[in-house]
Amino acid sequence: MTAAPVSSVCIQTQDFDVSTELAQLRAQDARVGAVCCFVGTVRDRNEGDSIRTMELEHYPGMTEKSIEAMIDAAFARFDLYGARVIHRVGLLAPLDQIVLVAVTSAHRGESFQACEFLMDYLKTQAPFWKKEQTPEGARWVDARVTDDAAMARWGLQLPPMAAPGTES
Repeated sequence: MTAAPVSSVCIQTQDFDVSTELAQLRAQDARVGAVCCFVGTVRDRNEGDSIRTMELEHYPGMTEKSIEAMIDAAFARFDLYGARVIHRVGLLAPLDQIVLVAVTSAHRGESFQACEFLMDYLKTQAPFWKKEQTPEGARWVDARVTDDAAMARWGLQLPPMAAPGTES
């Protein structure tokens, strides 16, 4: 009998331990031959400016459902056993971890692709908004053209989310 796919989404303010999360994702699943993960961190510079802090906002409930739907799409597209997405919100400083995307499968190719697929989605479609504090003041972080191009290669072209207060 084949085990059911395991997935989880967690939006939180507290930090996470990558080792613990990966161990939980692959726990007692002898089918797993590959674990792939991506950890995103806060940089100290963006667009040539020094970054003091980054604040992430989201829509509770909507954010989790959106990410769960994309994990479902990843399970449909790739032969996965498990997926875990943790995304932090609130005030973060350079070097802080922001996001963990982790997947398990029988082989590395599926894991690499699924991890990249999920990260491309998070960068372009998940309802998060980032505000950076620079020496010149606060600014919203706009989507990058390169992120949109990365998402388009998966055949999914969805409208980007507008920053709070900027909807037309």
